[in-house]
Amino acid sequence: MKKPVKKPSPTKLKPGAVRIITGAWRGRGIEVPPGQLIRPTADRVREALFNRLAHAFTDSGFQLTGARIVDVFAGTGALGLEALSRGAAHCTFIDRNPDAVALLKRNVAKLGAEDRAVVMNADGAHLPRAATVCDLALLDPPYGEGLVTPALQGLGRQGWLKPGALVAAETDAGDPEPAAENFTLVDRRAYGRVAVSFLSYRT
Repeated sequence: MKKPVKKPSPTKLKPGAVRIITGAWRGRGIEVPPGQLIRPTADRVREALFNRLAHAFTDSGFQLTGARIVDVFAGTGALGLEALSRGAAHCTFIDRNPDAVALLKRNVAKLGAEDRAVVMNADGAHLPRAATVCDLALLDPPYGEGLVTPALQGLGRQGWLKPGALVAAETDAGDPEPAAENFTLVDRRAYGRVAVSFLSYRT
């Protein structure tokens, strides 16, 4: 009689580390630096955000599978890497902090995602010209610094988004709803002290 095969236990993460929730890299950990300089999106907020992306916008033609994404104020890359794990085709990660850029490159390499990712050292509030248009932008700027509106303006002005693209912006729940020309707020959800706003881009 064969002995039952024992499933391997999930890898234990260091304190403060972040785990990919689902998809091809489910359970894989990514590096998070100590301190408060880089604040990754909490697991429950990340899961809720991607559940909305998977189910709430199919009528508009959005599909995460095969999508091209830009992750602005990327930090650890938790949002963009989660998207890649769930089937997105490519992600451009943008952060102006050199330490964050180095961390992003390590996390991308750790998951073997180099062929599906580009890491850029750039300011999310003053975006460079895009090399290609994207289906989705993920924004997770530092709270309380008024960075969402200039990021939205840059995404539109610098050619990052195709018509009908979605933007998911994480803010403090007490902040005003994000707004910019050519963007329409289509959904907003609060999760405790965090809010995620979904906007559609039209030229």
